[in-house]
Formats: sequence, C-alpha cells, structure tokens
Amino acid sequence: MRSELMPLGAKGVIAVNRILVVANPHSAPIKRAVHRAREEGLVVNMTYGGKVESVILLDSGHVVLAPFGPGEIIERLRDWREGGST
Repeated sequence: MRSELMPLGAKGVIAVNRILVVANPHSAPIKRAVHRAREEGLVVNMTYGGKVESVILLDSGHVVLAPFGPGEIIERLRDWREGGST
C-alpha cells in the first residue's frame, strides 16, 4: 500500500490513507484511547509543545496529537486532496 503524505503543521506529515478518526481531545472515550496508546508507546505528539486541539486515530493503533482542531484538519485534508495548499 502506497502512503499519501500530507503536511500537518510546519514540521510533520501524516499518512492520510491511514486515518480512521479525527476527534476532539476532550471526550472521555478519546481520553481513554490516548491513555491506552501512551501506555503502549503508540502516541505521536505533533504539537511541538503546543496545545492538543485534536486527536487522530490511525489504523496502525497509533494516536496522533495534533495542534489543529478537527474542523481545520478536515479542511486541510479536503484542500490537500483537491491539490491546493495546506
């Protein structure tokens, strides 16, 4: 399977074909998923010291902490798929 990479912030990229869920980090089920992933060493923090605005669950079991809200990530995905800038 070929990975399609999209910039996520100034310093990182994400494989968009591996994304299952983009969620608000404040719900209890997402907090539990982050906690479990942290225990298993599967958390990727892409905030670079900033605030976690969304959580992205990948099909590999990894959990990505992102500095943009879910709406902005979805908009970036849409723009990226249409060939625009992110």
